[in-house]
Amino acid sequence: MFAVDGDIFAFIKPSLDAHTLGINSAAELLRDCGYQVIFANESIAEALNNIRYEVNQEKIVEWINKNDVSQIGLSYRLDQDEAVNMVGYFMNALKSRDMLSYQGGPIKAIYFAGLPKTCEIIEREHKGFIKTFIGGESVKETLTKMGIPEERIPRDIIEGSLYDDLRMEFGKDIINSQAYDSFEPVNRATYDEYGTAKDTVVKRLDSNMNRPFYPLMRAHVGPYSSSVDRMESVKEFLSWADYLAKTGYLDILSIGTSQLTQSNFGEDWGDKPNGGGVPINSPEEYRMIWDASRPLLLRTYAGTKNIPQLAKIYEETINICWHALSLWWFNKLDGRGPYDLYTNLKQHIETLEYIAKTNKPFEPNLPHHFAFRGADDVTYIVSAYLAAKLAKKIGVKTLILQNMLNTPRYTWGIQDLAKSRAMLTLVKSLEDSNFRVILQPRAGLDYFKPDLEEAKIQLAAVTALMDDIDPHDESSPPIIHVVSYSEASHLATPEIINESIKITQYSLQKYRELRRDGKIEDMSKNTDVEERMQELLESARTIISGIEKYVDNPYSAEGFYKIFAAGFLPVPYLWGEVDEFKYAKAWKTKPVKGSVKIVGEDGMLIQSDKVVDYAVGNLEEVEYILKERAKEIKL
Repeated sequence: MFAVDGDIFAFIKPSLDAHTLGINSAAELLRDCGYQVIFANESIAEALNNIRYEVNQEKIVEWINKNDVSQIGLSYRLDQDEAVNMVGYFMNALKSRDMLSYQGGPIKAIYFAGLPKTCEIIEREHKGFIKTFIGGESVKETLTKMGIPEERIPRDIIEGSLYDDLRMEFGKDIINSQAYDSFEPVNRATYDEYGTAKDTVVKRLDSNMNRPFYPLMRAHVGPYSSSVDRMESVKEFLSWADYLAKTGYLDILSIGTSQLTQSNFGEDWGDKPNGGGVPINSPEEYRMIWDASRPLLLRTYAGTKNIPQLAKIYEETINICWHALSLWWFNKLDGRGPYDLYTNLKQHIETLEYIAKTNKPFEPNLPHHFAFRGADDVTYIVSAYLAAKLAKKIGVKTLILQNMLNTPRYTWGIQDLAKSRAMLTLVKSLEDSNFRVILQPRAGLDYFKPDLEEAKIQLAAVTALMDDIDPHDESSPPIIHVVSYSEASHLATPEIINESIKITQYSLQKYRELRRDGKIEDMSKNTDVEERMQELLESARTIISGIEKYVDNPYSAEGFYKIFAAGFLPVPYLWGEVDEFKYAKAWKTKPVKGSVKIVGEDGMLIQSDKVVDYAVGNLEEVEYILKERAKEIKL
């Protein structure tokens, strides 16, 4: 069951499942190792949808034989029972035709990627012949499972993987020692306004610049149960807020409100589905949270309707410590809000003008939303810069720069470092006496494995990655958005949130200790990271200069609409409003050595100047569409 020189790998997924990132990543790794990789076409994908029929089994087997396939990867991340049945029919089709290696057939190994429970059942039913992938596997784990000999793995892949492997070893040492459990809460009460209505995140940060430095800890908290009354869910959240405030590990409580809170605040919800999260529906309930959570700093989601009005309510009720807006997102584009893109942008800019008057910080909650939709690394960086410059022009004085690492989760650590440093360099170039940038890294939304012990190790490892972004500044990162280790398994309780904070704070100090003692690589001197960072900077500057040269009044609702609609910020997996924004999803992207890059139809890399040329060519049409859109809004 090990790969040899003549092996041909084939990847098949049913057309019902749109998840392709994992397959594409594995395929690129195998190609980098010199193997031939083929993907099933739409006809075969359709056959896999209905593999219970003999005619479709014949079609798939014929395709396998025709292409001399010796190793097969299947993927299905939707319904568990459907996946188990699909694999069962597939294996029976091969076995009944003596296709498996132990029958004298050509198929040496089969791999399956899917949900954890599905993988567990498939491994048990097929007694190890099928190797399963639940997601989150490292480069080394992936290639080892596929039996790739080390001599076939290129040097840059080994070196790129080595940094991630070493961080995981560091994480194992941290979790196995259990020493993090003795970490005590940091005393933040070092200034008069602490915990009062006059407290701010800037005051809390600046008053705690001690040595050793402990970043402010932010966590997202949002319990909800559909089986209990709405007010019961609110009361449970109040008890959680009280517990987190009293135990003292958390600094910034992000209230994970429900979709209805964001879209229908203050209305009669009737029997509308809550959509998960705390179902808050009145200013009085926000005031109750403020009272229960002293002395924590509080923040919450922006609204997706009546956005400026909700921002004012947050100011008046929870003294929100910073506002977050998604600009291009949380509207009809992603199904998260009722507005068209242009209306959404107008409301967000009106809200930014209000935020500037409050003197509160602003967080652009958006680069990772581009990444979720298949954007390349350059687009991730450019979107953050555009949002930061817009905010500065409007008068915002402090920017919280959220940086979601491990997004997509197959991103290599050295690529994350390059991307993070390039983004930080560009956004910090806007700093002056009236504009300050505060970095806030976090783990990826789907980074953690469902196994809780492995997830704890990952949490320690990603903390090390955060510290390596700016390794010689011990006040960086100033704020960490702690994603709890139970993220892939179940909702984080206050106890899990506190344990996640302990792991994060302890890991950060231990990693810095190892660096001071010369026991880990100084990643500020890593040439691979530096070269990739410079490449990203050059590409991002090309896109930005193209936007500023060719788009009239780019830092406006009209400008941001045209930037997106013309295709300056490619999002190949856009699923909403696709006719209006066909140019935004025109390019393809693919994983390249742990990064994400734009490619043409032939799979060849596309340079940033070509993206600019393409988008500029679309501007005249986009401007006409925008004029029509503006007329509709006025009507």
